[in-house]
Amino acid sequence: MQKPVEREWELTIDPDTVRLFILKAKAISAAVNDDYNDGSEHEIELDDQNHDGHHHDGLAEEESEDLTSEELRELIDDLNVDETAELVALVWVGRGDYDPAEFQEAVADARQRSNKRTATYLLGMPTLADWLEEGLEAIGA
Repeated sequence: MQKPVEREWELTIDPDTVRLFILKAKAISAAVNDDYNDGSEHEIELDDQNHDGHHHDGLAEEESEDLTSEELRELIDDLNVDETAELVALVWVGRGDYDPAEFQEAVADARQRSNKRTATYLLGMPTLADWLEEGLEAIGA
C-alpha cells in the first residue's frame, strides 16, 4: 500500500463520482459474457416417448451488463475536459504509469491526449475498477 501523496491541489472530479464509476466497472467485469449460451434451451424428457422443449430469453446478467456498460459510457462522456483528464490520470496512477506525486503531470498528459473515445479507451480495460480504486487511494482521495 502506497502512502497517500501530500497534495496542493483539489480534484475537479468528485471522488464519489469516481467511486460510482468503480461500482459500475465492477458490475461490468463481474457480469456473464455475452457469448454465454449454456442453459438457454433444453429439451426435457418426460418419459421414453414424450419430449418438451424449454426455452428462456437468457440470463438477466447479460442484459444488465449491456445496460451498465452503456450507463458508464454515458457518464464518462458527460464529464467535462478537466474531469475526464483526471479520471484517465487516476487510472494511470492506479496501474503504476505515474507515481502519486506525478498526478498533475498525468492530468496534463491526459488532457493533451484527450479525444472523444475516452469512454471506449477506459471501458476496454478489464481492470478499470481496480486501477481507479488504487489511483484514488494513492492520491489520498
